[in-house]
Amino acid sequence: MLTLERAVLRQEGFTLTADFTVPAGAQVAVMGPSGAGKSTLLALIAGFLAPTAGRVLWDGHDLAAVPPGARPLSILFQDNNLFPHLDVAANVGLGLRPDLRLDAAQRARVASVLDRVGLAGHAARRPAQLSGGQAGRVALARALVRDRPLLLLDEPFAALGPGLRAEMLALVAEVTQAAGMTLVMVSHDPADAWQLDGALVAVEDGRCAPPVPARAFLRAPPADFAAYLGPAWRGPTE
Repeated sequence: MLTLERAVLRQEGFTLTADFTVPAGAQVAVMGPSGAGKSTLLALIAGFLAPTAGRVLWDGHDLAAVPPGARPLSILFQDNNLFPHLDVAANVGLGLRPDLRLDAAQRARVASVLDRVGLAGHAARRPAQLSGGQAGRVALARALVRDRPLLLLDEPFAALGPGLRAEMLALVAEVTQAAGMTLVMVSHDPADAWQLDGALVAVEDGRCAPPVPARAFLRAPPADFAAYLGPAWRGPTE
């Protein structure tokens, strides 16, 4: 269970506030205008930024003294952070050991996770030989192989076309649910939150609202959020 307990982060000219809990195994979309504080919220959870006040808790334990690499989470960014000189298996193996000195059990785990994301047979390829969707799957595999209970996504599929984007989001939802992971995903696209069909955290001017059911919120958003979504958003019929 992830809790932001009266968390405040003050930076020059900007303040982020968050006071809510995400249940274990939940799937949460974080939405709001550019500059509202969505990525800052993930950085706070991940430990890249420290709260000015309040606490970030996991299962009731304060994470203040826990460095980012030791926190119970993995994070995916938009650029996937793949190393072009390493093959797929090595890029995934970095999630287990930065020196890539994997034992037989760890190599087997890498192979198993690659199969899980549909990349069996691609272990020896380099990133330049992959499509955008395949590169996203490698980044997802590296997060999964770490076996952390919380996955943070900072718009990792934003550069993909609508069909491939929906496919990758479905894959993320499937594998995180199967693993019992908690998912927190930043997105600008309401269709992502609708497809995920979990909770939604609205972020406006640094204020993070508590999670609410995403589809109910998107069917009848508050006036200011409706203005952000724009007149073109009507939502899928279901």
